[in-house]
Amino acid sequence: MSVSGSGSGPAGSVGSVVRRFLAEYGSGTPSRLKVLDAHLLYVLLTGALQFGYCLGVGTFPFNSFLSGFISAVGSFILGVCLRIQINPQNKGEFQGISPERAFADFLFANTILHLVVINFVG
Repeated sequence: MSVSGSGSGPAGSVGSVVRRFLAEYGSGTPSRLKVLDAHLLYVLLTGALQFGYCLGVGTFPFNSFLSGFISAVGSFILGVCLRIQINPQNKGEFQGISPERAFADFLFANTILHLVVINFVG
C-alpha cells in the first residue's frame, strides 16, 4: 500500500532529491563558492572530530580543547559570512562590498580570532 504510488517509497524520493541537488549544485554554483564550501566542510568535520574526541577521551587539557573548538566554530561562522557576501545571488544586499573586500574582512577577522585562540591556550 504505497501512498506515493511510485513503488520506490521514501528512499527513492530522497535519492532523487539528493541527485537533483548535486546536479544543480554542480552546474549552478561558481567554483569560488565550491572551494569555500570544501573549506567549510573541512572546518565542520574538524570541529566534530574535536568534540567526538572530547566525549570519548576527556577534556584533560581543557584550554586546548576549548581553544581548538572555538577556533573551528569561529572559522566556520566567518566562512559562512564570507560565502553569503561573495554569493552572486546576494549582490543586491551587499552592493558596497566587493568580493575582494569581503575576503580581506574575512582574513582580518580570522587573524583576530586566532590571536585570541592562541592567547587562550596560554
